This record gives sequence, C-alpha cells and structure tokens, in this order.
Amino acid sequence: MSAAETSGPDYFGLMAEFSDADELLAKTRQVYQAGYRHIDAYTPFPIQGLSEALGIKRNWVPYIVLLGAFGGGITGYLLQYWTSVIAYPLNIGARPLNSWPSFMVITFEMAVLGAGILGVVGMIALNNLPMPYHPVFSVPRFQLASRDRFFLCIMQTDPRFDLAKTRAFLESLGPDGVYEVEQDPATKVYE
Repeated sequence: MSAAETSGPDYFGLMAEFSDADELLAKTRQVYQAGYRHIDAYTPFPIQGLSEALGIKRNWVPYIVLLGAFGGGITGYLLQYWTSVIAYPLNIGARPLNSWPSFMVITFEMAVLGAGILGVVGMIALNNLPMPYHPVFSVPRFQLASRDRFFLCIMQTDPRFDLAKTRAFLESLGPDGVYEVEQDPATKVYE
C-alpha cells in the first residue's frame, strides 16, 4: 500500500511539537536514522547542527554566486574594452588602448554586483519564494514556531510515510503533540 493510498491526497504530512532545541535536534537525528528523508524542522532561531541532522546537502547558492561574479567581471571588463578600444579609441599620453590595470577597479565592482544580484535571485528561486502559503500554516499551534516552540515535520512524499505507522513513530519520540498537516487542494505538494 502506497503513502497516497494510506493517507489520502489531502495530507502534507505529520508534525511533532517539541519544547526544547536540544530535544528537537536529538529527535531529528532519530527520525533520519529511522530512514525518513523528506523531513523539515521549524524553529524560532537557528540551531547548530540541525541541517546536518535533517540530511541537507550543500546547496547551489555558492556556485550561483560564483557564476554571477564571473559574469559581472567579464561584462565589466568587456564594456571598458569596447568603449576604450572599439567605440572611442582615444590615445591620451601614449598609453595603450587596452590598459587592463586601469580596468580592474570596474571589473572588480561589476563582479561584486553580479555576484550579489545573481546570489539573491538564485536564493529566492531555490527557496520557492515568494510563498505566501505553506501547508504547515494550517496547524493552529504552528504560530508558536516564531516564539518558543520547535516543530519537526515528516512529509507525505517520503517513501516510508504511512499515516498510522509514522504517527506511532512520532508519538514514540515523546513530543508535546503530533498534528496532521492538511494539504490545501489549491497548492502543490512541496518536497
């Protein structure tokens, strides 16, 4: 029996509530060791080691920033080359038309600009933003995630997800509560 047949299409997953950051970190490691891979945690502040416990791999943002830096730097250099050598070749003081040392300041600044712009755009795209609605918002107690509570969610898209078995597993971890997260039919299933 598949996860979709067991839980129906109207569930995003199951979410457990914890009152302590260290407890959440330990329970997240247990969930990952149990074989669940489509999991997420929601906390009011960053927790050291939580991304490793969730099994989050390196992301693409550093490579996107590097690509933006190369693109911006090359664009800045070529723009100066075009204006100084091709479009307006003015030989002042017998200097060479392609004076690359004088081009380095603008090249560097354009590299920083390109890296910043492409980094922000890439981060927004990789985080699926803007996202005005997320299924976890349907759990009334989730509003406490921005104050003093910690939540761990196992998503329905996980291959090991079975509504009854996953609920029993989460309850065995000793949380303050286990909640069903309903999927809004108008939104897609996030992974």
